[in-house]
Amino acid sequence: MLDNCEHVVEAVAALAESLLRAAPELHILATSQEPLGVDGETLWNVPPLAESSAVRLFVARATAVAPGFELTPDNAEVVAAICRRLDGIPLALELAATRVRALGVQELAGRLDDRFRVLTSGRRGAPPRQQTLRAMIDWSWELLTGPDRAVLRRLAVHAGSFTLASAEQVTGEDVLDVLPRLVDRSLVLVADGPRYRLLESVKAYCVERLREAGEYEETRRRHLAFYTELAERAELRGPGQREWLERLDRETAELRAAFEGATTAESALRLVNALAWYWYLRGRWTEAQRSLEWAVGLDGGSGSARAQALVWQAGLALLGSDGAERGEVAYEQIDDPVLRARARWFMGFAQRGFNDLDRTSELVGVALEEFRELDDRWGVAAALSVRATVGRARGDLVQARLDAAESEAGFREVGDAWGRLKATNTLAELAEIAGDYERAAGLHREGLRMAEELELWTDASFRLSGLGRIALLSGDFAAADELHGRAMRLAAGQSNKVAEHFAEVGLALSARRQGKFDQVEAHLGKWISWIRGVAGEPGLALVLAELGFAAEQRGDAEAALAFHLDGLASARKIGDPRAVALALEGLAGARSLAGEPGMAARLLGAATALRESVGAPLPEAERGDVDRISRVVREALGDEAYRAEFERGVSDGL
Repeated sequence: MLDNCEHVVEAVAALAESLLRAAPELHILATSQEPLGVDGETLWNVPPLAESSAVRLFVARATAVAPGFELTPDNAEVVAAICRRLDGIPLALELAATRVRALGVQELAGRLDDRFRVLTSGRRGAPPRQQTLRAMIDWSWELLTGPDRAVLRRLAVHAGSFTLASAEQVTGEDVLDVLPRLVDRSLVLVADGPRYRLLESVKAYCVERLREAGEYEETRRRHLAFYTELAERAELRGPGQREWLERLDRETAELRAAFEGATTAESALRLVNALAWYWYLRGRWTEAQRSLEWAVGLDGGSGSARAQALVWQAGLALLGSDGAERGEVAYEQIDDPVLRARARWFMGFAQRGFNDLDRTSELVGVALEEFRELDDRWGVAAALSVRATVGRARGDLVQARLDAAESEAGFREVGDAWGRLKATNTLAELAEIAGDYERAAGLHREGLRMAEELELWTDASFRLSGLGRIALLSGDFAAADELHGRAMRLAAGQSNKVAEHFAEVGLALSARRQGKFDQVEAHLGKWISWIRGVAGEPGLALVLAELGFAAEQRGDAEAALAFHLDGLASARKIGDPRAVALALEGLAGARSLAGEPGMAARLLGAATALRESVGAPLPEAERGDVDRISRVVREALGDEAYRAEFERGVSDGL
């Protein structure tokens, strides 16, 4: 057995070869930071301790120096964190354990950022290289050549794992020979991919060496340049969408580290503009807003890049329900015509359903013309998708269906699954309005499959809610509740209030149809103030309608009337004829309960005429409230008087 061969590896290799030639049956066990490189050698890398083993070692050593210390539910998480941060290295764990008596585990964990000053109390009888953490890494460092040291210290600017291409650009060296040597010495670890990483203690040591060499800032600049160029190359609008999303996911730690090094407006704006669409797709809107705010707050940078960042900032604020558009965006300051058209489209996309539909139509209409002039097929499909959404909201269902179908075909042609998700969602909603629940469910299932493939969890939440609505309309309340519950949990996990609200409305719809009126209030009451604080009050009309119907079915005419009048005002504000009709139907129930059957019949007639005017009569599965109210009103008036009042409402409206 030959132990600790790394500092005399050439001599040991020669000795091993001589011994093996002289005694062929001999077996040699050698420990070394690098292979001996002789014939017949079989390598086995000693891995860091698994977390459970690391914890056992730490606790055993801590107990030895601090009698009475024990692992408890209160300190288990902190102990595990210490072991993870020390990478399961036995010597580091033993050194850390000696500090427990003086510091305790909480304080020890908090001081590991300064680990080389903290982990200095070793065994006096141990070799010098094993008495402190710094001495242990010093031993390995001194065995390296100058080129190996240069590469290793520059690799330390990586926040997590990295690729060979990143190692080459960030170090500025040809690393094809150096990197394997560092891997052989266990100073660089191989991860999946293949990717590489440094142990946290090695990285901390090398950052010190990098600063000593005066190379820190220049290496950080090369790191920033590499990851900015990577983000700009990412093609997130087309057939490579899934692969690029996964690649940027893997590089999240490095992209965040790159942003921390973007200290000028030019570099910061360039990076955030490259990453904004990725952040949107992944639902990382808080991170996006924080990064955009920092970038636009720096002095300098081009007016074009700043205008583009301001569009992202304003649009994401709307999508995140953070308020209205933040001032007028100067689209014309964006130099690139494609980026300018996409910026205009994105603001229209963000505003749909939140603000004035006329403003949304204007933005998207101009963008559509620009996209067609530029022959930007993705842009044309994207603009048609938003126009379809606006058309559905306005009750122009025929044109909405044409636009959504053309959009879906366009996105399919360019290979953009996210775009198909959006277009098929509108098509599913239109199928639901028409009462074609089988088609609607099929479109939602296809959308859910695409969302899960791309790991777009907010979109997956919406599609689960869509399936929940279809189950509800089909009378399967158990399935509806299960689907809406899954959607709500998924949305909450993404911190997406819009999707969470949409899912919980589904639970309220189911509760009322099962006669659980108290649950309706529990599900919906908490959302009213939130919706009123969002630009355009999205979904408020439906929430108020459901609360009004629940009040009416409980026999509270006054509360029902108040809810439905409020809902009517909201429906008229957004200009959705179907929402207005729903409010009128609710008011009919409230008036009937209050002893005004004639007014109730006229309201029902007006609602029916309004629905028919946009080609959206109530499907059979959605007629429950109208049929219930109609029966009561007809019994109060008689058939002839009911028909007369109803027709008066159809002809005169309200």
